[in-house]
Amino acid sequence: MSIFAIADLHLSLGTDKPMEIFHGWDNYLERLTANWKKLVSDKDTVVIAGDISWAMKLSECEKDFSYINSLPGKKIFLKGNHDYWWDTVSKINRFLNEHNLNTIKILFNNSFEADNYVICGTRGWGLDCEKNEDIRILNRECGRLRFSLESASDSDKEKIVFLHYPPIYGESVCEEIISILKEYNVKKCYYGHIHGNNMIRAAFNGNYEGIDFKLISCDSVSFVPVLVR
Repeated sequence: MSIFAIADLHLSLGTDKPMEIFHGWDNYLERLTANWKKLVSDKDTVVIAGDISWAMKLSECEKDFSYINSLPGKKIFLKGNHDYWWDTVSKINRFLNEHNLNTIKILFNNSFEADNYVICGTRGWGLDCEKNEDIRILNRECGRLRFSLESASDSDKEKIVFLHYPPIYGESVCEEIISILKEYNVKKCYYGHIHGNNMIRAAFNGNYEGIDFKLISCDSVSFVPVLVR
């Protein structure tokens, strides 16, 4: 069994917000589908790190979720900044159950074991937190990351963290997130959110203070799910 990851699918099968208007996103759904089916088996797990659907309400997500559900593997969703449909975990789980979307689970204040690893994570937040509201949200996201990692504290399996927002970009570093990763001895962290050639070129992919970071937004990885383990 393998673990794959990708972020920022920005699906709009149930809404009118096509991504093809952006450079490099032509026929992206066909490309993503072909790449996914080529790499992923039903025994594998795929983490989708936010910005999953352009739907504004959970009730509008059925077509997007059904598409994902139809793809091979088990899928784990975490929230992105454009996932306006995101509701309480109980309501999302009820929606998944009612529509027989049985390959999808939600990562929110929890964790999931996959083979010899534990999948943890949260949305995260922006790097320039000077306003009180931004500081409040960052602190809340740090708390959620701790909840996720703590939920795996009884396991001796390696913890892998997934975020939507980058904890490092250019010369900016979110020390609050980094310190939590170091505290829990996390060695690998994957993130999304960054799009466009110029932005992607400035993204951090590499080792920072003993932690390997990798950008996994759809366009940054050519719509190919990234093999994690």
